Amino acid sequence: MTVDAMEKNLFGLSLNQLNDLMKELGFPSYRADQLFEWLHKKQIDTWEEMSNIPKKLKSTLQENGYQLMLPTLVSKHISTDGQTIKCLFSLYDGYTVETVLMNYARDNSRDRRTVCVSSQVGCAMGCPFCATGHQGFYRNLDVSEIVGQVILMNKLVRQKDPIEQVTNLVYMGMGEPLNNYNHVLASVRLLSDAHGLNIGLRRMTISTCGIVPKIYALAAEGLPVTLAVSLHTADNKKRDKLVPINEKYPLASLLKACRYYYEQTKRRITFEYALIAGENDQPSDIIDLQRLLKGLNCHVNIIPLNVVSHAPYKTSLEAERFVEQLKKYHVEAFIREEKGLEIDAACGQLKANEGEKHEYFLDE
Repeated sequence: MTVDAMEKNLFGLSLNQLNDLMKELGFPSYRADQLFEWLHKKQIDTWEEMSNIPKKLKSTLQENGYQLMLPTLVSKHISTDGQTIKCLFSLYDGYTVETVLMNYARDNSRDRRTVCVSSQVGCAMGCPFCATGHQGFYRNLDVSEIVGQVILMNKLVRQKDPIEQVTNLVYMGMGEPLNNYNHVLASVRLLSDAHGLNIGLRRMTISTCGIVPKIYALAAEGLPVTLAVSLHTADNKKRDKLVPINEKYPLASLLKACRYYYEQTKRRITFEYALIAGENDQPSDIIDLQRLLKGLNCHVNIIPLNVVSHAPYKTSLEAERFVEQLKKYHVEAFIREEKGLEIDAACGQLKANEGEKHEYFLDE
């Protein structure tokens, strides 16, 4: 299968695109509604099960190269408490990505079923403490490949309880989402469509290590999604080392973009801060961080570092003190609840190294 063929994967087409396709092929527009419901509400991936779609339409679609394709499950790992599931999915060309389903139970609000989705095969950002960054970059994911991860995880949810579904979505898996901007935004719109999965935009988070021009672009989209920035330090020299893109987009320009994002969307910014022993967990780091974030409506997720084998970094034991001191400076901060540690499903640990190709190529 080629990249062009992936563009004819019906799982990657919006309702408007399906409407245009029906018009092009000479079928009534209501057929687009029916197809969309089968694909994104019922999540059916075989022609035979689409009982109200006429044979003529099915054959016409297939004759024109359109197909139904979801990623293929290679392996599934479940945490000991059963609340976190990490899946390895194979794509059409043999490359693999990892996706995580996290179940959260709350006493005073509805339960959450959050999918952490990948947006690229590998990552080009090169953050030295991240397993995906160590893997290198291979290619962007197509819209259907991003959407397909969510659909397959939603099927796992429904296997356990047919009336439940994925409630939240975080683009925090493998890759830098804003470096696959068009496909990520298309998937956001598709997955939030009221005729399909209908995941609320306010329940979606897009993460970035700081691609400043794309933060401005995202702010202009008019979508109330949360922006999460992988900050990790408030010192430019340290950040050049921990988050190499900082050399191109240093902290001053990044924070200016974040303030603009908040002004345009009124959505509180999330800053991710992986706490690394001896690197970014000192009292001076707290002072630098509160100065950097002063006056910005935001909160900080303190993430105990999840050690990966290739990196020399160690987990800091200062998380509680770090949070307490930030709060004294009136910076809202929390220690993120870590899930799936024993199955390498936590932040920074996704690497998709099972049965993966290793030759390098770019999908332009």
